[in-house]
Amino acid sequence: MINVILAFMIIICFLIAMVIHEYTHALVASWLGDPTPRSQGRQSLSLRIHLDPIGTLLCVILAFLPVVSGPLGLGWGKPVKTDPWKLRGGPNVGTLLVALSGIVVSLVIGLVVAFLMRFLPETLIFNPILSRVVQFVEVFAAANIVLALFNILPIYPLDGYQILYTLLPSRHALKFARSAQYGPAIIIILLFVLPFLGNITRTSGFFLFRLSYYAMLGVLSLISFVSGYPLPMVALYYVI
Repeated sequence: MINVILAFMIIICFLIAMVIHEYTHALVASWLGDPTPRSQGRQSLSLRIHLDPIGTLLCVILAFLPVVSGPLGLGWGKPVKTDPWKLRGGPNVGTLLVALSGIVVSLVIGLVVAFLMRFLPETLIFNPILSRVVQFVEVFAAANIVLALFNILPIYPLDGYQILYTLLPSRHALKFARSAQYGPAIIIILLFVLPFLGNITRTSGFFLFRLSYYAMLGVLSLISFVSGYPLPMVALYYVI
């Protein structure tokens, strides 16, 4: 059954987290001397500027179809374009710092918000109406942590692709760059096709068919550890 309230919370939290994530890329690029993101309007907290149609649609579908892949805010924003040769530190170091910045900021925000859950009054936790506040805070923490961890994957257009590209020797980097055109298709296969195959073949217990489930379990476990809430309670408040 679709949890409409949770789905909308996931979408809202993802969009906020995504804007901060992409804004961070643009801001760090500017700090490193590249004016390209600023000239393209990316150094802004405007949602419209950072939206990626496919990345946003992915988040919406996953939020409303947890049966397929689990209620997580998986998606991405429009990649921030930079001129590597204008970045201080050189094209490789500068590009690496820009790519890592979004991941680090999203992870830090998620962990800080999870830690702040320790200080929520018990009147919120045990009130059937006000508990939605706790749920929203937890979903926002999860959205940021998921965005950070998801972007580590070396698949275009995720940050991990750019990170691996800068770390590879030039000859291997050029070969790796050819995978960019298949990136969105690979993500769709991982998050939709494989879980669907697992359902229709009744082999959904295989780990490749439950990647999003394990991602959700890992994120909620991390929130439980940081917030001090027992994992069952964290899982309950995520899906109420």
